Amino acid sequence: MTDNTATPSLSGKFENVDAYEHLKECLRIEVLNRDGKKKFSWFKVLHRVVFGYKKNFYFWWRLANYMHTRPSPGLRKCARRINHKLLRKYGADISLEAFIGPGMKVNHYVGIIIRAESIIGKNINLRQNTTIGRKDSIDTSGKIIIGDNVDIGAHSCIIGDIVIGDNVTIGAMTFINKDVPANSIVYSEKSMFIRSK
Repeated sequence: MTDNTATPSLSGKFENVDAYEHLKECLRIEVLNRDGKKKFSWFKVLHRVVFGYKKNFYFWWRLANYMHTRPSPGLRKCARRINHKLLRKYGADISLEAFIGPGMKVNHYVGIIIRAESIIGKNINLRQNTTIGRKDSIDTSGKIIIGDNVDIGAHSCIIGDIVIGDNVTIGAMTFINKDVPANSIVYSEKSMFIRSK
């Protein structure tokens, strides 16, 4: 892998991804809301960020994530500072070392935690109080791999060295610690009891 590559592979899917092209693709989809046919424009991206506050998180996190992949210690320090400010402002703790494909959508930022060992495909849909982490904080050799087009409900917890396939829907308040095959719906059964006083 060269200096200009993004993080590890999703079974080879993201190997040798050009980090700058990945940044532009993510900003084109997340900030400009454009498909692949329209040309990328830095002017339009900055215009959206300055005059539309809803896109600020995506722009700054993607920029910090890109800066963190650079070999320069100064850029990496600046990236960590940006990410810390995003954590204080939005309450979302998404590691700069995580690889997230283009099309990330965050419905509510509060309480979202994504650890560095995460490799996530395109079009992830996240909701509040979602945790994507690992059991062991000392051993960082394992990975959490999440495929494309995964929809994660609020208050969900994904823990362990697991693989979640493409097109998976995870219900609210679901705890996942095992692999999930593609095209699945996962939810925890809950019972509600109502009795008179």
